[in-house]
Amino acid sequence: MKRLNKAFYTFRWRLFNACIRRRFAAFGAGSRIYPRPILLKGEKYIHIGKDVTVGEQVQLTAWDQFCEQRFAPTIVIGDGSSIGTGAHITAINRIEIGKNVLTGKYILITDNSHGDADAALLETAPDKRPLVSKGPVIIEDNVWIGEKASILPGVHVGRGAIIGAGAVVTKDVPAGHIALGVPAQIKKIPSIHE
Repeated sequence: MKRLNKAFYTFRWRLFNACIRRRFAAFGAGSRIYPRPILLKGEKYIHIGKDVTVGEQVQLTAWDQFCEQRFAPTIVIGDGSSIGTGAHITAINRIEIGKNVLTGKYILITDNSHGDADAALLETAPDKRPLVSKGPVIIEDNVWIGEKASILPGVHVGRGAIIGAGAVVTKDVPAGHIALGVPAQIKKIPSIHE
């Protein structure tokens, strides 16, 4: 019975990926999205490299239109990266995730928000406020993003950096540094020779 269940799950996974791969701007060989994503939007703006794994219940959204606004979004996920279960990656501008990036579960990577901190907008329902971006999010190669971390608009995360579990990253993280806390504090990762 277990073998039959596994065979059915594998068949369903392969069929799902065969059906959706054509909807993406790019979908590299060996890449897979588990069959139960909560939301895929704007796949034609999403580039998935080779050997990428996208876990279950992930939201990948590239918004080209919201209310009367128009955008030119791009999401790039580099070769060998693994996006954990429940991740939410959303763009109206640009999100670039480098090669071999590993994320924990329930992370948020966003280049946008519903409105600025403007008193005039407070009388407007949050889901009716205009979307704004403070800039793209760039995550370089070999970055490790811990569970429930958030990376907010305009942030650049350098090569090999670590984003601690639960961190809220609001400013750039240089290569070889770690971001911990809310808001995240940045510290150099010590060398094993130090």
